Amino acid sequence: MDWGTELWDQYDILDKHTQSGLDLVEKYVKFVKERTEIEQNYAKQLRNLTKKYSPKRGSKEEQECRFSNHQAFLDVLNEMNDYAGQRELIAENMMINICIELTKYLQDLKQERKMHLLDAKKAQQSLEGTYKQLDNSKKRFEREWREAEKATQNADKTDQDLNATKADVEKAKQQAHMRTHIAEECKNDYAAQLQKYNKEQNQFYFTDMPLIFNNLQDMDERRIKKMAQGYIQFSDTERQVMPIIGKCLEGITRAGTNVNERNDSVVLIEQHKSGFERPGDLEFEDYSQGINRASSDSSLGTPKGPLELLGKNKNKTFRLFNKKSKLPSSSLSPFSTPPTPSPANGPPSPKFGRDPLSYCLKEINKTVKPRISSFRTLKRTPVDTEGFTHLPPEQRRKRLQQKIDDISKELQKEMDQSEALGKMKDVYEKNPQMGDPTSLAPQIAQTAQNMERLRGDLNKYESWLAEAGGRGDSIRYSTHSLNNNGAHNPSSPGALSDDTDPSHDIYTEFDDDFEVEELAAPIGQCTALYNFPGSSEGTISMQEGEVLSVVEEDKGDGWTRVRRNNGDEGYIPTSYATITLNK
Repeated sequence: MDWGTELWDQYDILDKHTQSGLDLVEKYVKFVKERTEIEQNYAKQLRNLTKKYSPKRGSKEEQECRFSNHQAFLDVLNEMNDYAGQRELIAENMMINICIELTKYLQDLKQERKMHLLDAKKAQQSLEGTYKQLDNSKKRFEREWREAEKATQNADKTDQDLNATKADVEKAKQQAHMRTHIAEECKNDYAAQLQKYNKEQNQFYFTDMPLIFNNLQDMDERRIKKMAQGYIQFSDTERQVMPIIGKCLEGITRAGTNVNERNDSVVLIEQHKSGFERPGDLEFEDYSQGINRASSDSSLGTPKGPLELLGKNKNKTFRLFNKKSKLPSSSLSPFSTPPTPSPANGPPSPKFGRDPLSYCLKEINKTVKPRISSFRTLKRTPVDTEGFTHLPPEQRRKRLQQKIDDISKELQKEMDQSEALGKMKDVYEKNPQMGDPTSLAPQIAQTAQNMERLRGDLNKYESWLAEAGGRGDSIRYSTHSLNNNGAHNPSSPGALSDDTDPSHDIYTEFDDDFEVEELAAPIGQCTALYNFPGSSEGTISMQEGEVLSVVEEDKGDGWTRVRRNNGDEGYIPTSYATITLNK
């Protein structure tokens, strides 16, 4: 069945149907194009997401990638980045294989359809022109035939009239004969035009228009087939990248299975193990016998207590102010003002005196200057970074071993180069035309000098490693060997001497004195009324309803010092909690 036979009289229907088919192609192209935009935006958002959570170069997060769980998260980000690349590939292939190709094909179809409709219009106009000629000849024949009949009747009437002359009769007969002849010619012309029209009409309905309709049918079927291919291509484009997407998902699964919690704990131990033994028991100081107690201000090597070694007071901040100062510290900058929290429906912000800067300067004058003057006579030598004596024993042994390995590799390279230069010199001596042996003397001398230097460095680091002891050895942590920073006492290398600038590392001296601080007994309790982030140094965060111990009450500056059960201390706004003091 074809359109030319079955739909020979449905020109308007075929015109609308073919146009709707072209509209469908254009609609599908727009659909795929919007799909590609969605894929591109999705891929862009994925890339931005992975970039947002990827560690910055040299950041703390990048250094923590040695742990398997951190490395696994980095692998997940990498796989998601590759996944985003596959989504971009889907969008690109859809744009090239569907949108661009169908758009070009649509233009060809429009041109072909326009040509077929133009042929049909020409055939219709030709048939209409022939029919118009037929109608004109028919009307002329009808008119002339009536005139001929009228002329014949007039001639008969004149012939029967007795009063008419012979000339009148002859003239009437000639007129009737002429009209009859003209009518016969119009009749023959009408017959010819009718035959011509019937022939053209038969050609139009049985040959020309069926051929045009069949061409339109063939065009529409090719369009439908192309659309089917476009539908299949829509799914095949995504199916082609599914194996790679599957590999990305497998990579994420593999990253999760590669996490080793036990190994992460071992890595943390190896990274931060100090090698010190736990501190021994303190000796009893009998003041009744006149034994003077050693002052913490004049003993820089006094070890920290168990709480400090275990890191339970790690959150305690370094303070330039004494315990009676209510100013939360911010690193070594005493001029930072306390935060001004403003929760929803919360109380007014705590006030920090009349003049924060004057308050800070007054506290510095009262607290810091006396302590600086007490350390005027103490001088510290620069840290011995070459021998790594500033590090704990375990870390020092690791760094020394690493340095020995690096020097050994450099020494092996120099030895290989020396051997190569020696062979080249022998070749030059046997074959002078290849080169001058004396030209290699500077390089040989430089290599020998480098080897001698590296051997000296190797011996030096090996001796330091021997002094540091084996990997399983431990060093007694005492006041006569190392202080809490890992530096030697005055009888060891890198100890305090009189040759160093008095201002050098003066804050390191403060750290030994200020950080060791006994826990004050609580004087009451408080219950948090609002959430407080505690984002500034010296403050402590709290949640609504949390109960904390009060260490120091508000002295009028709007801050109260509190402590949690785990030992964390800090300042909170007084107006953010209900405080009950012990009686």
